Amino acid sequence: MKPPASFILPSNQTPEEKRKEMLERPVGPLILSLAAPAIFANIVTTVYGLADTFFVGQMGSTSASAAVGVSLVTSTVIQSVAFYFAQGTGIHMSRCLGAGKTKEATAYVNTGIAMTIAIEALIAVVGTLLLDQLCLLGGATPTIMPYARSYIRILLLGAPFIGCGFLMNMQLRFQGESFYSMLCMVAGAVLNTILTPLFIFCLGMGIAGSAWATVVSEATSFVLLLVEMNRIGITPLGLRHVRAPNLEMVRTINNGGVPSFARQVTLGVATSLLNNAAAPFGDAAVAGIAVVQRITSVGNFVLIGIGQGFQPITGYNLGARRYDRIREAFFTTIRMSMVSVGAVGIATFAFAPQLIAVFRDDPAVVAFGTLTLRACSLTMSFGGIAMATNFLLQTSGKMWRATFVGACRLGLMLWPVVLVLPPLLGMLGVQIAQPVADVLTALVAVPFARGILRELDQAPA
Repeated sequence: MKPPASFILPSNQTPEEKRKEMLERPVGPLILSLAAPAIFANIVTTVYGLADTFFVGQMGSTSASAAVGVSLVTSTVIQSVAFYFAQGTGIHMSRCLGAGKTKEATAYVNTGIAMTIAIEALIAVVGTLLLDQLCLLGGATPTIMPYARSYIRILLLGAPFIGCGFLMNMQLRFQGESFYSMLCMVAGAVLNTILTPLFIFCLGMGIAGSAWATVVSEATSFVLLLVEMNRIGITPLGLRHVRAPNLEMVRTINNGGVPSFARQVTLGVATSLLNNAAAPFGDAAVAGIAVVQRITSVGNFVLIGIGQGFQPITGYNLGARRYDRIREAFFTTIRMSMVSVGAVGIATFAFAPQLIAVFRDDPAVVAFGTLTLRACSLTMSFGGIAMATNFLLQTSGKMWRATFVGACRLGLMLWPVVLVLPPLLGMLGVQIAQPVADVLTALVAVPFARGILRELDQAPA
């Protein structure tokens, strides 16, 4: 029996040893070994996002706090490209590694990195030229606009580092190397937490200091990820491995990447709609939404971390045609996610007023945010069903079904809810929009889960 530390600590495996582990190790401990570092890294990243919100809140301006929420739309645009290439190349890479095709896996990894850097640089240029429009899209009011412009302009400068850091972090996880991915993310998160108050208060940079701290920290994580991927050597890095994408590569990347891209784009649109729905109720409502989104991201990242433990297992075992292990991993993932995220929801429900006040001690923000956070806490664990179903569909190459399920919670269900409930219920409609979307998404995901599991049962071994 392996010691508990082996669930997390790396074992310096060769590619063939890693393949054997992914195909033969008991599913429960394997998911835990891959998910635990991912969850820890995601939570640490969330904590530094919360620290960012906290320190901006200490500036004493509700408009500045709201600007952080407005910037989430820009962050989502940057991340959408990264997730597209990360999932598109990472899913195929894990399936190639499962089938023993290391050379093909290496080509996909390096091509994904090159394309991400190029497109993120283009986003930085276009976003800077359309800065005011980007702020308005995020829900900026006239009082929020100066802070949002300052923050987003700097964030765009770091787009290539931010995007490529996300990409390589996920590629490491698809290789089954969650521990090293965690180390790089945690290093950046700790650095951000140190630099944010230093830049904002000690150097007197205000909200721009928060943005610069984020960019410097993400650039540091990017460099560390480059070093780690080269050192581990499962898929070596280098320009010689970059390929000019042919039709087959484009189709393969699309199959894996489109669902993630759509999920991120719908998240950006939904965030914009939610901020704009809250804007008529004042800056306090927009700030309250921003704070709640940061806090609930703890539960979301626990959910995503478990899914990131499940996804490489699916990829490797699809390559090896071990469909029985995929079914077992799917139901184990749902159980783990509902229990763990349910525990987070209980905590955020119980301490909602205190949590909101930590980040913005404004009575109007606390009042709006408390009810919003408690409503979100009640349905937080429902996301486990949709998450596991979405990742299974996506890794199996079911692009359109994965795109639909992934987009439901973050957009397709939230959009109509945001458009219908606020006009009917006023402020309450804004506050309960996300929980209603969570429940609807879980109901939609169930028949999709049954469908893909049935297909796997009938697939030739």
